[in-house]
Amino acid sequence: MYDSENPSSVEKYSSAITLSDMEIFIFPELLYALVLANIMSPAIWKWRDDPWFAKIGTMTPSRRIHRLKQFIMDHFSFNLDLDTWGLTTKETEISRFSRYIDEKVLAESNALFGYEGDRYYFDIDIRKHFGLDRYTSNIIPYWKTETVEAMEAFRLKEGYPNGAGECVSLATLYAAAAVIVAGIDPDAVYLLATPLHSQNYLDIGTGILTNNRRIVTKTMWFNGTELSAKARRALENERITVIAHCSGYIHMLYREATISPEKFRHFSGRLGNYLSTPVTFGILANFLRQNSQLQPCFQIAHNCCGKPRYIETEKVYHYEHSSKARVGDVTQTNLLHEIEEDEFYPEPLPDRLLLDEIEQFFKGRPLPVDEKATVDKLKEQLNHNCYRVDKVVHDLLHFCRTIPRLPEKDKIFSGGEPPIDIRGVSGPEEAVERLSSLREKNTTVDLAFSALRDLSRSSWKPFLKAAFERNPVSATAAKGRSPAEIHEQLGSFSTESIYEGPARLAQPDEVWNYRSGDGLEKAICFMNILKNNFPDDTVTFHRDTRETVCIKVGNDRFLFPTNKNVPNPTEIDFSFGDS
Repeated sequence: MYDSENPSSVEKYSSAITLSDMEIFIFPELLYALVLANIMSPAIWKWRDDPWFAKIGTMTPSRRIHRLKQFIMDHFSFNLDLDTWGLTTKETEISRFSRYIDEKVLAESNALFGYEGDRYYFDIDIRKHFGLDRYTSNIIPYWKTETVEAMEAFRLKEGYPNGAGECVSLATLYAAAAVIVAGIDPDAVYLLATPLHSQNYLDIGTGILTNNRRIVTKTMWFNGTELSAKARRALENERITVIAHCSGYIHMLYREATISPEKFRHFSGRLGNYLSTPVTFGILANFLRQNSQLQPCFQIAHNCCGKPRYIETEKVYHYEHSSKARVGDVTQTNLLHEIEEDEFYPEPLPDRLLLDEIEQFFKGRPLPVDEKATVDKLKEQLNHNCYRVDKVVHDLLHFCRTIPRLPEKDKIFSGGEPPIDIRGVSGPEEAVERLSSLREKNTTVDLAFSALRDLSRSSWKPFLKAAFERNPVSATAAKGRSPAEIHEQLGSFSTESIYEGPARLAQPDEVWNYRSGDGLEKAICFMNILKNNFPDDTVTFHRDTRETVCIKVGNDRFLFPTNKNVPNPTEIDFSFGDS
């Protein structure tokens, strides 16, 4: 639990405010803490009043998630703008976390410190892929994870017609919304973080993965489309760093795991089943869809006007783009009927395998993906001088089965904290009440109140540490301006806080990015700018009245009207720097 005299505790709880990817990597409790903060917030609960969800209670769990997916697609964009939350340096972050983790281990595990994944990520040049090549090797972005309020507030930012968020933000949003809006049992929600991505596994039906704004069913995982290929990248190419669940977490680097061992075994089996399928003709067709370089080695036969006709496979796959029909399933005949007759040949094409003959081989006989006999049978059926058959069979079997690299080696399942039971809560107030009773027993729950930004239920010290140390955007943007000019600009912003309630506060860079904030939030933003740009000035905080905050800079007084009513703000040391 929080200890204001313990620097490690203050660091962890201040990390629950800024929620950068690095902080979540170091403190795995933060991942589920943000889910709980979103569940305690009124924001997602309001979605249930949207007409889009009017009949969601009559739908199956799978259909509810599809309904939720479309709402998120319509209301949020994926945002990976590295400048949104500003920059830091490797040296700064290593200094912060040296007491928790070795620098060499950090470099081997985190994308910001040198990790580039496996061969795939070297091939695409991961620093260029994420825009990191714009910066020197020691400059890195914060990549902060947004609360639901910060995600929705992106529409206040120029160039954003809707809300937005990065992958961890979207994963925690999906997890909370699955419980609140779709009525999914929290026990069925698992959050998965890899060094370069975050997603969720929902244990419903044959399983569903959330992936940024989209979802991926088991059928979609194996359909061979470009979208599915992108969704597969993380689990195919990276280790899973953290798995978070209402029963606890397991982390690649930490020996102690707090997740229930029974829940972890259940999850491992379910995820393994989701990622594996027998080899069928339909799966082979999907494999060829994803591996277009192999398509010229095959042809498809089609009876047209009572006569057999033949066509290049790559040409048929091309026609899929304008059709709902697909190669390899029951709609394939319809797809072939949509193609003009002059595209076909009267005789079989030379040096191409006939997919129809391979389809006959698979009739009623799916091949188990993990048997040696499957390899031999596939090599016999797919043998051709157009490619190396051993490589094609290897790649096909890899397509049919992804073995996730779970953080399970040499773990001690402590079971030290009680599971988080939020089943059946009917609104944000009940969620707060339920979780308040668990705070003293569960660190993740206690951290959730800091992530909620509720200063009536969490300490000022971590909030201010985060505000003054890790909000560079406002300070950088205001460089070269006098205190009076900064005060004037803050005064021109909207007076609405993005956080509902009298005691929930935005951080300085949220105020600056969204050009909106209550006077108390603006005052803290003002102090952050002054502390960074005028470090030698004496800056003090006073709450003159219930409705007014005063910041003194030397002999100058700057007033900010406020509607926030945070407990005991006059007793807080707002000149706080290092803890």
